[in-house]
Formats: sequence, structure tokens, C-alpha cells
Amino acid sequence: MIRFGVIGTNWITESFLDAATEVKDFSLTSVYSRTEEKAKEFADKHQATHTYTEIEEFAKSEEFDAVYIASPNSYHAEQAILCMNYGKHVIIEKSIASNAKEVESIIEAAEKNGVVVMEALKTTFLPNFQAIKENLHKIGTVRRYFASYCQYSSRYDAYKEGTILNAFNPKFSNGSLMDIGVYCTYPMVALFGKPNKLLASSFLLDSGVDGQGSIMFEYDEMSGVVMYSKIANSYIPSEIQGEKGSILIDNFNSPTHVEIRYKDGTTEDITREQVDNTMYYEAKAFIETIQSGKKESDVNSLEQSLITAQLLEEARKQTGVVFPADQ
Repeated sequence: MIRFGVIGTNWITESFLDAATEVKDFSLTSVYSRTEEKAKEFADKHQATHTYTEIEEFAKSEEFDAVYIASPNSYHAEQAILCMNYGKHVIIEKSIASNAKEVESIIEAAEKNGVVVMEALKTTFLPNFQAIKENLHKIGTVRRYFASYCQYSSRYDAYKEGTILNAFNPKFSNGSLMDIGVYCTYPMVALFGKPNKLLASSFLLDSGVDGQGSIMFEYDEMSGVVMYSKIANSYIPSEIQGEKGSILIDNFNSPTHVEIRYKDGTTEDITREQVDNTMYYEAKAFIETIQSGKKESDVNSLEQSLITAQLLEEARKQTGVVFPADQ
């Protein structure tokens, strides 16, 4: 049994717990929140027995073995390193940190303390992503990777009315790229490695974060194109284009239908069954990694997290998105 603590009492933590409770050997024992009222309310709802309002008291607790961190991005590195210094394994909600320097610090702490740290980027664990990976050879030499994730944020309505919530506040290392553009970029790195260079374009909001953007990546024999937005929706599929055919993906962050369209006009449905709450797979993989004695995930490696962080940081530099954490 792996006993968990959680940092963050928001909807994403709710979703993670709903999924993780279906995983064998998962147990929630501890909740951290800045207020006792929220901590107790959340703990009671999820049958956790211990609550904390002081982060160091939480980190050094002996009531849990691993922690799921779903606080704002700007807190990820500091909280993760503190927990790892007390021997806790850590799974960190994407984006794993504000910038590449913070990711390097996280990796260093994991190595020093001999614990597992993993970025909770769910896409790469999904059966339908594995179907993409395993069938990629069928489309021949890949020439273009195109991933789109554009989803109008309900928080944007509040922003337009003058209320800047966390999602659009640079103080928390947020914005469209960090929140959902990462879903397009990380899987590209997982499939094709680090690109040679990138060219980024963004629409910046007055708060200082990006409302939407696009990035072109250059590889030796192919190009990557990603589009992301929190201020408009998109309904087009993503695809990986090869010389023999293309793989079409309905929703790149959480694909439910994947098919190959060959250049001769034939199609092949390579969709696989997967559970509705797709966070199940990342939770299961994290627990299995701990139990196996390995120091990092075979799927979401620390190298991939660092490369992705480097790419996101370069894209932000090109488009003028600067976080306080960068200073």
C-alpha cells in the first residue's frame, strides 16, 4: 500500500483521487491546505485522517509515502523539493515547474534523496497514445506532427470582467502554453525527441500571460506544429503525417478515437478501450514505479520533462511571457 498526501484541494485533485482510488495499493491519508477549514472539508470528503496547514509539518509527516502536488505551477518546485528532502515520492501536476532551472533542481533533489518524481502529464500513459506509438511505423517516414488543443476557459469570462484568476496570472507561472500547450508539446518530445529549434507566436493578455499561441518545431526530417488556446475553441483533429499515411487523433490531450488513413484511401481504426477518468493510468504507473524500486517512470522520464520545460521556456522568451519565477 502506498499512502498518499495531497497538496491542493481543487477540481484537478478531485479528479486525480477519483481515478487513483481505483488503483490497487492506493490510500489517501493526508491533506494540505492553507486553511484548516478547507483541509478538513476535503479530508472528510475523501476519508483522509490527517490535515495540515503548515507545509513543512506536512512534508515531514510520517503518515504518507508519496504526494500528489496540484498547487499553482509557481509553487511546484519548492513544494516538491521540500517533500523529497523528507523522503517522499512526488507526482507533480503539469507543467512540472515554472522553467528549466526549476526542473533541474527537482531532478537534483530526487537523485539526492533516492525518491521517484514524475510529471503528471496523463496523455503519454493512455492506451490510445500507446496505440499511436506502436502503429507509427505504418505511416512511413514522418514529415509533420500537428497537435491542437484549444479550449475556451470559463475563467476567461471572469478575466474579461476584471477579475484575474490564477489561470491568467503570471505570478503563478500560468497561461495558455503552461496550462494546455504542454499537452501538445510533451507527447511530441516523447515520440520524436528534442527538436533542433522552434519559432513561437502568442497573443498576450494585459495580465502578462498568453491567451493563445502556436509553435513551429524543426527536426532533421520533419516539422512539428502545435496550436493552443484558452480564449477560443477548436474542433479539428490532430494528426501525424507520414509518407504512407496519416494518424488522426480526435482529442490530443485525451484521445478517444485514433485511426490511420493510408494514401491509397483505406483506413484502419487503431482505437483502444480506456477508462473514462484517464488520470487512472498516470496514478497506476506512478505507484508501480515506486513499488518496482525504479527511480523514474519508463514513460514520463525526467529527461522528457526537462526537454519540454526548455522548449516552453524558449517559446515564452520569444513571445515575451515572463514569470516572477524566472527572475
